[in-house]
Amino acid sequence: MSFDSFSDFLTMGKHGLYVWTAYGICLAVLVINVVSPLLARRRYLQQEARRLRRESRT
Repeated sequence: MSFDSFSDFLTMGKHGLYVWTAYGICLAVLVINVVSPLLARRRYLQQEARRLRRESRT
């Protein structure tokens, strides 16, 4: 499918809102799938460091 202008590309034949919303939701899910485990790992390592400090004091 070819478009005459960038504006036509963005509107996608009056389906632009649906298409770009679907792309946005997909991108958001992919970002969450990458960031969530990184944050969980960081939180786990911080908790373990706190636990080890508590155990070393006693």
